[in-house]
Amino acid sequence: MFAVAAAAGQTVRNAAQRQLTQTLGTVGATHVRFLFGFPFAVVFLALVVAWTGTPPPRPPAGFWPWVASGALTQIVATALMLAAMGERSFLVVIAYTKTEPVQVALFGLVVLGDAVTLPMAAAILVATAGVVLMSLRPGQTASRPGETAGGGARPMLLGLGSAALFALSAVGYRGAIISLPTDFVTAASTTLCVALAIQSVLLSGWLALRDPPVLIAVLRAWRPSLLAGFMGALASQLWFLAFALTAAANVRTVALVEVLFAQGVSRFAFGQRSTARELLGIALIVAGVVLLLWVH
Repeated sequence: MFAVAAAAGQTVRNAAQRQLTQTLGTVGATHVRFLFGFPFAVVFLALVVAWTGTPPPRPPAGFWPWVASGALTQIVATALMLAAMGERSFLVVIAYTKTEPVQVALFGLVVLGDAVTLPMAAAILVATAGVVLMSLRPGQTASRPGETAGGGARPMLLGLGSAALFALSAVGYRGAIISLPTDFVTAASTTLCVALAIQSVLLSGWLALRDPPVLIAVLRAWRPSLLAGFMGALASQLWFLAFALTAAANVRTVALVEVLFAQGVSRFAFGQRSTARELLGIALIVAGVVLLLWVH
């Protein structure tokens, strides 16, 4: 249930970031997620310590490669996704980044030894097929010379690469959490604080060197950024709690319910009706998630 709540929180965060993108640009609005999320993550950790009476553990040496890989691959994954969208193949990018659960299952099996049973594999594939079905649109045509219908090979490869790095990020975070010698709540909260600190420092430094006006604009927009930061930190806290309890592949599969939340926003906030193909995609997502929950 942590993953379902996290998906709902992430939907709210995405909505809050929508208007920030217009004033800060894509990179600036993305940085809001880390920079303004970090203080809330610290508050969450303080509340956890006060509640459990357990201080944050001293991370062992093995913790740092895991958390660093999770933070760095998440940043690069976002950059690849934005680069793919710059190729004007948004729908293809969305479709291929939603293959993440399949890749998480493979990486989790190889890197962490997280077992993937046949029913789990079936659930992951069914839910992912539903998202891909909803993401693709029929009748797309090439927008540039040399591109195939739907966007060409370059955006497809960038989208798949982005999904692979998001998958590695999830595996890295789970590896960091389970390496900490403490209860799962404290471990998840500690890992989140460290990861957001790394990302905030790195992205702030990059913007300071490459695009100082954007960094200044981000800092000046602190008031409207607080909601996005809070919801981002809350969603991440819930993701990390889920990572502490089960394999990353299970978490990222259940997380596909975010598509259902987004569909609800489109229907009730914007009055956009679903097509038969989208309804079939929704049915596949629900079936995959229900199957995954049932086998557990």
